[in-house]
Amino acid sequence: MKHFRRPEQTQRPEQIKLLPYMGKWLLLALAVAALAGSASSFFLFALDWATATRTAHRWLIGLLPFAGFAIGWIYLHLGKHLETGSDLLIDEIHDPQKVIPLRMAPLVLGGTVVSHLFGASVGREGTAMQMGGALADQLTHLFKLDREDRRILLMAGISAGFASVFGTPLAGAIFGLEVLAIGRLRYDAILPCTVSAIVADQIGLLWGIHHTHYSIPFVPQVTAFRLAAFIVAGALFGITGRFFAESIHHLKAWMKRRIAYGPLRPFVGGIVVAAAVWLLNADRYIGLGIPTIVDAFQRPLAPYDFAGKMAFTIASLGSGFKGGEVTPLFYIGATLGNALAPVLHLPIPLLAGVGFVAVFAGAANTPISSTLMAMEIFGAEVGIYAALGCVVSYLFSGHAGIYRSQRVHHPKHHHAANGVEPATSLAHSEARSHNLAAESTDS
Repeated sequence: MKHFRRPEQTQRPEQIKLLPYMGKWLLLALAVAALAGSASSFFLFALDWATATRTAHRWLIGLLPFAGFAIGWIYLHLGKHLETGSDLLIDEIHDPQKVIPLRMAPLVLGGTVVSHLFGASVGREGTAMQMGGALADQLTHLFKLDREDRRILLMAGISAGFASVFGTPLAGAIFGLEVLAIGRLRYDAILPCTVSAIVADQIGLLWGIHHTHYSIPFVPQVTAFRLAAFIVAGALFGITGRFFAESIHHLKAWMKRRIAYGPLRPFVGGIVVAAAVWLLNADRYIGLGIPTIVDAFQRPLAPYDFAGKMAFTIASLGSGFKGGEVTPLFYIGATLGNALAPVLHLPIPLLAGVGFVAVFAGAANTPISSTLMAMEIFGAEVGIYAALGCVVSYLFSGHAGIYRSQRVHHPKHHHAANGVEPATSLAHSEARSHNLAAESTDS
């Protein structure tokens, strides 16, 4: 008589099945990390050169309108459908269509370095994310990946770019999972995102990248008063982040309605920014603003510095200059925290540090990665205050953010459940349609 084994006896253990998956994604994550980490390193060296050159030759700021026109003209002729930048990456993860052209990487790299060289107020994370995503996506054809694998590959590229440009591998790993949708983490990509973020950061260090050191010398004991103060501060950080994000989106839309020819938008924006710098002697509000961020941890600053940086960044990004929003958000948050510290009777370095990450948490809707970033940069002791500030900021920033392609998977609170999801889906569809219409108009 023939005997048959039970089905469960013939199946391999799950851990054995996991080995090919592990091997595949470890190799892919290492490749993504090598590409993104090296690209970010070159980018950071180029930014240092651009900043030093502009500082030594201040007259370059007067050429900002012409630099803006050149950036707009190049994107009009070589990258119309790439102009949405980081939103294109998020869109492709949600709804994969076609591999992102490799030219996205040099276009955004050159556009950002030129923007910094001539005095625009822009950041760097958007550039690192776009380079990481575009370079990672080139592996899609090479390894013949399907739609689901391509989604994970793009997420790993985002994590690697973010981690390597800021030197925060844990925050970078979670950022790639968290930024896609409000209320949802993509755990199926946790291994590739974690490995690519950690290795990309290490590759940057091997290339000789040195990240700015920020210090919170003393973290006081938790008390009821301090927790209440951080709730108030977190609410203000969230409102600020929301105002920043919505202002950029509104300015972009307004300029597209008023100025049909794409290259003229950054030209006009460049005139406004350059004139304001010269008339107000406002050099501290352009570029990355790292020296002012460092000062925010050390001494009281002018209480309007956060508003100045916000205005210059909104004008720069809203008119079409290339870069990111996150470093300006660090500046805005640190200087706002500096201004609020005496009012709330909190130590200046502590509230500057929490503001540094919390305004970003609200504007990007990423409270978990922002909290991890605070702990990586300032030390684990700040974790409780950073978590409270980031979570409250996240709640008070609403359901909009700096990334238009971000979806709402779960509303932030049940009071919004009846109206947010349909509105957000509609807004997303309209945004994609508007981008397509804008491409047709520019052509």
